[in-house]
Formats: sequence, C-alpha cells, structure tokens
Amino acid sequence: MKKLLLAVAAVFLFSVGAKAQIESHVTWAFAAKKTSATEATVLIRATIDKGWHVYSQNVKEGGPVKTSFTFDPSKEYTLVGKTIEPAPINRYEKAFSMNVGFFENSVVFQQKIKLKAKATTVTGKLEFMTCNDSKCLPPDEVKFSIPVK
Repeated sequence: MKKLLLAVAAVFLFSVGAKAQIESHVTWAFAAKKTSATEATVLIRATIDKGWHVYSQNVKEGGPVKTSFTFDPSKEYTLVGKTIEPAPINRYEKAFSMNVGFFENSVVFQQKIKLKAKATTVTGKLEFMTCNDSKCLPPDEVKFSIPVK
C-alpha cells in the first residue's frame, strides 16, 4: 500500500512539475561586428512574441523594470559610451499610471567597445521585463558571452 501511495505521489508531482514550465515571450540573440582594428559594436537583439513588449532602458522610476545591461570588466576591451537603443514606442500604461517607452516585435541594442586585443569575448548580463495588455511576467536575467574576432 505504501508503494502504491508513493507511486501515485510521484506521478502527481511529476505532472505538476511538467506544467510548471517558465513562461517566456522574448528570445535574445548576440553578435559582434568589428568596425576597425581597434573598435567593434556588440549587438543584442530581442525577438518579442506578438502582443508582448519589453521596456526601454530609459523608463522613469515608479514604472516597470527597465531593460539594463551589465558588462563584466575586462583588460581586453573598454566600453565606449552607453548602450544605445532605437526610439521606443511611448504610451500610457494603466498598470503603472504613467507613460512608458517599450519595444514590440524586435529591438537591437548596441554597445560600442574599444579593443585592446585582436580577439576577445564580451561577457555580462541583461535584465528585462515583458508585459502584454493583461499581465506582466517577473523580471528575468540573461547572461551573455559574445566573441569578438
């Protein structure tokens, strides 16, 4: 009887765990393009599911979690300026009672770097939040490792 109860409990836990998959509506891709022997641009692309959006880096305090980038320090490169983004869509969102900037479909963020080596790998992490018209998902963090050759 105990074995039967354990087997039923195991099946139940497995089926609950199978349904508890993480919901994700953004896919990230990374690349780098050398612009000269001593400079490159790191490209960070978000592909966003229809009906969802991610937020600009420039969201005011009190709003959703803005997209942010943290680059690991390196002796092989230095960052040139801040990470740039295209002009976001700006719209009032009831959930935050304010105008916010966001991106739909896809967006490419760019970070220029000055190279101190012929080849390097840019590492770091990004944080973002995604919402649709009815709900927001908790902020998520993605680590990245981008070869620059």
